[in-house]
Amino acid sequence: MGIFNTFKSKPQAGQDEMKAKPVSDKPVKKEEPKEKQTAEKKEEKAVVAAGAKETKLAGKTKLAHLILVKPLVTEKASHLAALNKYVFVVNSKMNKVEIKKAIRTVYKVNPIFVNICNFSGKSIRYGKMTGAKKGWKKAIVTLKPGDKIEVYEGV
Repeated sequence: MGIFNTFKSKPQAGQDEMKAKPVSDKPVKKEEPKEKQTAEKKEEKAVVAAGAKETKLAGKTKLAHLILVKPLVTEKASHLAALNKYVFVVNSKMNKVEIKKAIRTVYKVNPIFVNICNFSGKSIRYGKMTGAKKGWKKAIVTLKPGDKIEVYEGV
């Protein structure tokens, strides 16, 4: 019973410091280091200062150039442009509402519909090694008759 006697014995000198302190009822809030927070804010401000346009989505500010990756310039997309439908490659995490708001901020037109197509990456092989290409998302934006987007300016 020597083990139990050590628990019952009085603490010796220096063991008072080892006693547990009472735990507070307040929840502990973990915060990111201030250096990391300020670096992210500076980076966002630099991108905004460079001319990127912002959209406000559900209280969060997202940059429109991160939503709309690029316009898709193909033969089929040019035929759709005659029907007031424009095709864009978009970020694969975005939904129709966010894409609609990004189109509104960048091109100053109000889309009627946004249709989305998800494409999974193709599997590829190099000898014995196998892998896959990245998947992507395509958005087909329908505008009102009379509205127009200048997609082919720089092409």
